[in-house]
Amino acid sequence: MKKVTINDLVKWKQEGRKFATSTAYDASFAQLFESQGVPLLLVGDSLGMVLQGHSDTLPVTIDDIAYHTRCVRAGSPNTLLLADMPFMSFSTVEQACDNAAKLMRAGANMVKVEGGSWLVDTVKALTQRAVPVCAHLGLTPQSVNIFGGFKVQGREEEKAEQMVKEALELQKAGAQLLVLECIPSKLAARISETLDIPVIGIGAGNGTDGQILVMHDMFGISANYMPKFSKNFLAETGDMRSAVKLYLEEVESSAFPGEAHTIA
Repeated sequence: MKKVTINDLVKWKQEGRKFATSTAYDASFAQLFESQGVPLLLVGDSLGMVLQGHSDTLPVTIDDIAYHTRCVRAGSPNTLLLADMPFMSFSTVEQACDNAAKLMRAGANMVKVEGGSWLVDTVKALTQRAVPVCAHLGLTPQSVNIFGGFKVQGREEEKAEQMVKEALELQKAGAQLLVLECIPSKLAARISETLDIPVIGIGAGNGTDGQILVMHDMFGISANYMPKFSKNFLAETGDMRSAVKLYLEEVESSAFPGEAHTIA
């Protein structure tokens, strides 16, 4: 597979070409995903739940993410690789820069940070220091205790308008990619149309530029439960490579997520 860059994603957005991505945590699955043409992989702090067995992502450390980033990069040299900045690893600009450097040295092409307007200075500082940033709005799992659980965000008009505002602020600050999680599909489509940067959805309908799934959900092997917005592609194909290929095809054709996987 030809090496994928952020410029490719921007071009696809401009062309109206949708793209799929997945989480990955080791070299073997990273190689599988790249061999099937997955352009973008995320070493997510979701590893705290699907690999470490925690009830949320909060126990994950920067060293955990760096370790798994090195593993994924070894298996997928050509994918665009995102790495999550875990809980309290970017609470100050200085801390964010130090920890982002660890992830970039581990092989990441971009770091992902959860939060809104309060991150504007951090995004500016990182991009000024040659660290590309993916922002993350909506249900930000690191804020689970503030939200009172894993709950849909942006249903109220005031909160929806605030999310649009924050998305624009983060883009202006230098964010080159945005993830929207568990928000109403109409809001996600509106944000995607408003921004120049590519927008990736998870539980946000099919109006975004791209989709992402936790790989364990894609294969139906999550230990706890299957979120409404996920689909077990392995159950339909019986083969992991075919499951990944089907996932790619359904995202590109806008067949996934369908109505059954969409938050109104």
